[in-house]
Amino acid sequence: MNILTFDIEEWFHILDNASTRTEAEWSRYETRIYANMDLIFQLLEDTKSRATFFCLGWVADKHPDVIRRIDAAGFEIATHSYAHQLAYEQSPAEFQADLERSIKHLQDITGKKVRSYRAPGFSIKEYNRWVFPILIEQGIEIDCSVFSARRAHGGDASLGMFEPGYLNVNGTLLKEFPINTAAVLGQDLIFSGGGYFRLLPYRAIKSLMHRSDYVMTYFHPRDFDATQPMIPGLSRMRQFKSYYGLKNCLPKLKQLLLEFPFVDLTEADRQTDWTKVVKKEVKV
Repeated sequence: MNILTFDIEEWFHILDNASTRTEAEWSRYETRIYANMDLIFQLLEDTKSRATFFCLGWVADKHPDVIRRIDAAGFEIATHSYAHQLAYEQSPAEFQADLERSIKHLQDITGKKVRSYRAPGFSIKEYNRWVFPILIEQGIEIDCSVFSARRAHGGDASLGMFEPGYLNVNGTLLKEFPINTAAVLGQDLIFSGGGYFRLLPYRAIKSLMHRSDYVMTYFHPRDFDATQPMIPGLSRMRQFKSYYGLKNCLPKLKQLLLEFPFVDLTEADRQTDWTKVVKKEVKV
């Protein structure tokens, strides 16, 4: 099962960076989301692909026509938070308010229930699993935030989830579609989205796809924007991670979509036999 998803945010929504940290800084930057969304829509049309869009409530607030266009095309809309803040830097009250705000903006535009969520930067760690009961309280049925490997902005390796399963949160079940990894030379390698996808040559990605029974992709509009300006304040390593491979990312993804079958999250949910999946206990 291969799942295609996009995290809909602006090119300047770079996490953990002073010049792009909050809404107060974002007004300094130009809008590039329309041109970048055009690239995504054309890609999906050319490859006849379905995808789920994890959208920021901020995008819905500032650019509601982007959300309307996604919905009008028949694509599933999920939430990626409102203000794209790291969940583990928020208090439970701040997280809940942000989530409620995002859901309201998206549902007001589409008139459809928001069922699924992905944390910015996959920013759920072992010590902020309090996120999960809040998701359930707000009507979220599917989470796509678990990243069972070490990474800069999140990751909860102790959960050990690499395929669809249930999170048993204080007796309530939450469906989880985590990020997948592949074992390469004894290391857990991520290849299915973002900077990882841009860094790896297509031959390596294709090989890892053939080895994987389950793949959860995640792409951003900025991943396809080869002419975007450099964000100030980034270290050389962050510059490399954020800007390497932008030129080739779109044709690389197009080739992948033409060679492998992909579904959106709704279809993945339908195809999953939830009577046979693993249930992970989550103590909060």
